[in-house]
Amino acid sequence: MQNVKLLDHLISDNTDPRKSARSLYWAGYRIARIAELLNENVNTIHSWKRRDKWDDSTPLERVNAVLEAQLIHLVIKQNKEGKDFKEIDLLSRQLERTARIERYKNGGNETDLNPNVANRNSAPKQKPKTNLLTDAQIEKLNELFNEGLYEHQRIWYRAGINHRIRNINKSRQIGATMYFSHEGAIDAVNTGRDQIYLSASKAQAFQSRQYIVDFFHGIDMDLKGDVIHFPHNDARIRFLGTNSKTAQSYHGNVYLDEYFWISRFLEFRKVASAMASQKRWRQTYLSTPSSITHEAYKFWTGQLFNKGRRKDEQIRIDVSHKALKNGAVCADGQWRQIVTIEDAEQLGFDLFDINQLKMEYSPDEFANLFLCQFIDDSASVFPLSSLQPCMIDSWDVWNDYKPFALRPLGDRPVWIGYDPSHTGDSAGCVVVAPPLVEGGKFRIIEKHQWTGMDFAAQAEAIRKMTERYNVTYIGIDATGLGEGVYQLVKQFYPAAVAFKYSIEIKQRLILKMQDVLRRQRLEFDAGWTDLAQAFMAIRKTLTASQRFITYVADRNDEISHADIAWATMHAIYNEPLESLGGANSNSGFMGVF
Repeated sequence: MQNVKLLDHLISDNTDPRKSARSLYWAGYRIARIAELLNENVNTIHSWKRRDKWDDSTPLERVNAVLEAQLIHLVIKQNKEGKDFKEIDLLSRQLERTARIERYKNGGNETDLNPNVANRNSAPKQKPKTNLLTDAQIEKLNELFNEGLYEHQRIWYRAGINHRIRNINKSRQIGATMYFSHEGAIDAVNTGRDQIYLSASKAQAFQSRQYIVDFFHGIDMDLKGDVIHFPHNDARIRFLGTNSKTAQSYHGNVYLDEYFWISRFLEFRKVASAMASQKRWRQTYLSTPSSITHEAYKFWTGQLFNKGRRKDEQIRIDVSHKALKNGAVCADGQWRQIVTIEDAEQLGFDLFDINQLKMEYSPDEFANLFLCQFIDDSASVFPLSSLQPCMIDSWDVWNDYKPFALRPLGDRPVWIGYDPSHTGDSAGCVVVAPPLVEGGKFRIIEKHQWTGMDFAAQAEAIRKMTERYNVTYIGIDATGLGEGVYQLVKQFYPAAVAFKYSIEIKQRLILKMQDVLRRQRLEFDAGWTDLAQAFMAIRKTLTASQRFITYVADRNDEISHADIAWATMHAIYNEPLESLGGANSNSGFMGVF
C-alpha cells in the first residue's frame, strides 16, 4: 500500500514501536490499524495512548515530533539522494518556524514570527520632518491666498512687489493683520526668505502666528514650533515683542504691527529697520492711528526724515487722505497709504454696516477707529504719554501669570471691576492683580467687553471668574442696568461693592487713577490698544449747570466705549486714595456709594 510505503521508517524493526504508534496516531490512523501495521496488541496501543497522553498534546507538539522523527531518519540514511537533501532543508526550516511560533506563544513578539520586522527597525531612526510641504500643497496654498484677497489687499500685495518699504495707516477690522500674516507665510514658502513679525507685545505678535496656523489648516497641515520652520527651503518665521533683546541678530522681511502704539518707537525702529536693511528684504509698517504726540507720528508725516538735514534737503509729505487714498511713493522713498473703512467698502470689502457703526460710536471715536484720524489727546484726562509706561510685554514680564491654566495666578488675590452697558452699549469687565507690597504695581490680567449679553449672562461670566481666581473684591457700577448685574453677583459674592455715581465719586475715581499712572503703578499688555484708547477718551467737562467739573468719555448720550477704563478704576479704587498699600489695603474704604 502507498501509505505504508511512505511510513516504512516508522514500522521498521529499527524504530521504537511506541514512538511509531504515536506518530501514526497523530497522522490520523485508527488504533486497530496501528496495531496491525506494527504487529502489536490493540490493548497495548491503547495503554500507550493513555499513559503517554497522546490526546493532550498540542498541534504544535505533534507537528514537531513528526518533523523531528522524519528529519532524523533522513539524516542517518546512508545513501542519500538529491531529494533527501531537499527534504532535510525543508524540514529544518519548518522546525525553525515552529520554534519561533513557540517563542511567540510564550510571551514573545512579532519579531519571533517574522525576523524581517527586527531588520526593518535596525536602521538608525530619523526624526520625521515637521512643516514639510509637498509641491501640491504649495500650489494649493498659493491658490487659497489669491482666492481669498479683497481688492484693497491686492493693492498691498502689488505694493510689496514694487516697493521695499510700505507704511500703512489703516482702519480697524479690515483684515490687515491677517492679510500680512498670510502674505509673509506665502513669501517664506515660495522664496525661502525669513519673515519677522514685530508687535508691541509678544502676545500680539503671536496673533499673526495664529492667523498663519489657521491658514495652513486649509491644506490639512498643523504647523509646529514657536518659530515656524519650513524644511523644504529652510525659511523661518519669527514672532517677537519689543522686549526681544536678540531681535537685531535676525534678518528677513519685517512686519511691524500697530506701531503707532509702541512705546519708545524710534528706538525700536532702528532695530527693526536694521533687520531688513539689505535691498532684498522689505519693511512693512501698519497700524491704526493713536495720538499726534506719539513718536511714530513724526515717522508717519516725514518729519523724522528732516531731522539733521539741511533746509534744502528737507521734504514735505502730504499725509492727507486725499493724497494717500490710492497709495503713493513719497519723497522719503516710502510707499504710504491710508485705508479707511469706507475705502475698503468701496473696493468690495462688504463685511460692515457702516451706518450702524456710526450710530454705535461718537463722531470722534469713529474718525479715530475707522477713518484713520489721529487723536489730539491734549484735552484727555489720561493722555497717551501717561499710559505708555504702563504698556508692557506681558509674556516676558509676568512670569507668574499662566493665562491658559485652570488657576492662572494660583491663589494670589485679584480684584474685579465692572462697568455696565447703558441702553445697549457693550459692558466692560477687568481682572486686576493688586500689588503684594506697598507701592507695588497693579496688573490688568484680563479684560472683557460684552456686547449683546443680558445682565444675567454678564453676572454668570463674573461668577466663572471667581472659580478661576482668588477674588477678594468686586466693584460694580450699579447705576441703571448695572443694578441687575449687581443684585445677581451679590447672590454668589455677597461682599460685592456697588458704585452709585455722583460728581464726587467720579472725581475720586479719576484722582486715584491719575495717582496710579503718575507713579507708574499700572501694567497691561501693550497689545491692548483698545484699553489705552478707552482711557484716552475720558475728558474733563462742566456739568449742565456749568457749576461743577465732571468727567465723561467721548460718547453720545446713549453709547459709551470707555467702559473698560471705568471698570479698571472700579477695581483699583479698592485701594483707598490715601493709601499706597498692596492687596490687603482697604482701610478707610466705604463699601457703598
